[in-house]
Amino acid sequence: MTVAASRRPRSRWGLFIAPVLLLILAVAWSGFWFYATSQAEVAADAWRAQEAKSGRIYDCARRSIAGFPFRFEVQCSGASVSLVSQTASKTPFTAKLDNILVVAQVYDPKLVIAEFTAPATLTDGVTQTSFVVNWSKGRSSVVGLPAVPDHASIVFDDPTINRVDGSVQVPVAKAKLVELHGRLAEGSSRDNPIIETVVQIAQGSIQGVHPLLAEPFEAGVRSKITGLKDLTPKPWPQRFRELQAAGGHIEIVQSRIQQGEMIAVAAGTLGISPNGRLDGELQMTVAGLERVIPALGIDKMLEEGVPQATLDRVAPGVKSQDLNNLFGALDRAIPGLGKVVKQNANVGVAAGINALGTESTLEGKKARSFPLRFADGAVMLGALKVAQLPPLY
Repeated sequence: MTVAASRRPRSRWGLFIAPVLLLILAVAWSGFWFYATSQAEVAADAWRAQEAKSGRIYDCARRSIAGFPFRFEVQCSGASVSLVSQTASKTPFTAKLDNILVVAQVYDPKLVIAEFTAPATLTDGVTQTSFVVNWSKGRSSVVGLPAVPDHASIVFDDPTINRVDGSVQVPVAKAKLVELHGRLAEGSSRDNPIIETVVQIAQGSIQGVHPLLAEPFEAGVRSKITGLKDLTPKPWPQRFRELQAAGGHIEIVQSRIQQGEMIAVAAGTLGISPNGRLDGELQMTVAGLERVIPALGIDKMLEEGVPQATLDRVAPGVKSQDLNNLFGALDRAIPGLGKVVKQNANVGVAAGINALGTESTLEGKKARSFPLRFADGAVMLGALKVAQLPPLY
């Protein structure tokens, strides 16, 4: 037998094995991707139904899923959120958003990133007051889905809030940057979780409340919330009731506010009274307090007369007529004395606040340390009532 006769034709099947396997893998991957997207829609619908039972109703005018082959991209156009029974007053609140894009990678489905397209319109269901919220960039990230998130963040660049007054938008608030971060610090989502939150505001300002708040400020607050039973969806008033019944509290671990030369830091613990209002005490240290007092305009307020509503807020029990009569009596006794007292009111108030605490140092500057008390929603600076907070439930 010759060498040529002993040769056999080579099989060509080996040339097709790799392409066939690749085709099978592509078909299998495509089936997996489409099955996963259908399951994602089912999970999203189940989550929306669960949230609706808690008074938070989410909806999309148009929803689509794309991103094949390695991503899930969910587009929600004409998004809306209706909040019902989320506050003590049970005031309904609606937010409408142009578009939300939610992205997850196939290989890491527990990390979900979302981008929000401005503007958003917020409407108070009782007064029908509307606000327009704008931003240059809005995004969020959630870790831990589809279970209850372990960590969540939301960040807005250049946010602004304007109140709609007819055809005019009136500025309400703005900032260069707003960040909110939350994470599960201890426990589990289903058993006594402890939540840690961080809020950061850069170059924030609030218009129309007081000239002092219209000046840009920097703020940062880190807190821990204890006393929650779990993190299952439920209305916030119900969650606050559970926290109060369990003796839970909100610990302000660290906070700092700076506005010009004024710097304030505070830390302490706040609980919830049986009436649903904040109770507790923060220890504050403030540098540059003498710069804040004149900005409050106390001398001008006294010169123009003190409204009873203002006295009820800052000095309960003092009558406006009595105070005005006092200044009139001073002027009658010694002409001009009442005016002198009014013009030096800021000095007296500053001295009174300085007497509340102790001398201290903050970031190399002279400062005062004193307690800021919360008594059933009333915010007290010594014996002076500076604010009244609404109930949480």
